[in-house]
Order: sequence, then structure tokens, then C-alpha cells
Amino acid sequence: MPVPNFLRRRFVILISGQGSNMQAIVQACQSERCPAEVLAVISSRPQSSGLDWAADQGIATHVVAHAEFASRTAFDATLADVIDRYSPDYVLLAGFMRVLTPGFVEKYAGRLVNIHPSLLPAFPGMHTHAQALAKGVQVHGCTVHFVTPVLDHGPIIAQGVVPVEQADTPESLAERVLAIEHIVYPQVATWLAEGRVHLMPDQRVQVDAIFSRLFVSESLL
Repeated sequence: MPVPNFLRRRFVILISGQGSNMQAIVQACQSERCPAEVLAVISSRPQSSGLDWAADQGIATHVVAHAEFASRTAFDATLADVIDRYSPDYVLLAGFMRVLTPGFVEKYAGRLVNIHPSLLPAFPGMHTHAQALAKGVQVHGCTVHFVTPVLDHGPIIAQGVVPVEQADTPESLAERVLAIEHIVYPQVATWLAEGRVHLMPDQRVQVDAIFSRLFVSESLL
């Protein structure tokens, strides 16, 4: 039975490109798997193709172009003003390629969630797939986590794992990781919408009635 709109959690999603994870979350909401509503999609880049896709779904879209601001603080202040129009329960970063200021992160503490293309705490920052191949790891993956002022170090909600194959390039590995991202992030969004996710005082995450928060590629089973 569909959840009435007034009972649904409210999401705003931030993107910078095609927003494939945003699309996966929106589709989970549209299919009633995730009892939430995506109220707006905001991009830091005006050319983001994800904006067109979101608009086609009837979702409000906005551009807060980082290149138009003299400082990160000014950018973040305008971004927060746009987000706050929608009073979201959660702000979900989905390929949002900006480092947020500590003040912005603190404003949305416990409500700001990101997906990173590595098994944190390994390989924070950029070029994660090339880093993984250079280190010779046998598995790689993605992490959905709460955002803190320390880049890519927030409390972990869930992770997805894929194999690293001998012939992999950064591009082929990225494609495999992205496929599991599209499984992990919508599931985490569903847990958030259901009120299952709790950030504990010791900064660990608890998810009610969930046995495992690890998603493993079928090729590893």
C-alpha cells in the first residue's frame, strides 16, 4: 500500500554530472520501494545532464554554479538557501564534486549523506579506482556514509564490494563499482526513509532490523 505523501521522508539530492545514483534513488521512490519523495535536485554545474532527467520526472531542479562564487563559503551559503526552501529530512550527495565547508556540514549534521567510490577508509579523495589498482587490492567497492568535516571519513552506513580483475583498467573497475552503487545507495535511502538509520553517540551507525549492511557482487559469492 503506497505511503501517503505527508508521511514520506523528504530528500534533496545534490549532483554535478549525469546523476546516475540520483536516478536510481528516484526510481526506487517512484516504485514505492523507498517511502520518500525527492523534492529537488541541485547541481553545481549547469551542464549536468542529470538536471534534464530530473526535470522530466517532474522534480524541481536548480543550479548553484560553483564557478560563479568567489569562495567556498559564499557557494555553500547560497546552496544552503536553496536546500532550505524544501525543508528536507536528508540531503543526499550523489556525485556532487565539491568539498563542503565545515560550517555547511555542521548545519546538516546527521542529515547529510554521501556515496564514495571506494571501501573507506581506503582511498579517500579522487582517482579511487586508479589508487586501488596501483595498490593491488583484490576487492574494491563503494561506501555510503554520513558526511563530516573530515573529507571521506564519516560514519559508515553501508558498503558494496566488487572483485578487482587482473585485466582491469580504472574505467572497467569504475563501471563495476557504479553497478553496485546503484544497489547500495537506493537501499540506504530506503532505510533512511523508514527511520531505521541511527547515528550513535560513539559515531557508529546502527540500522534497525538489518542483519548485514554489506552488499557483495554476485561474482564474489
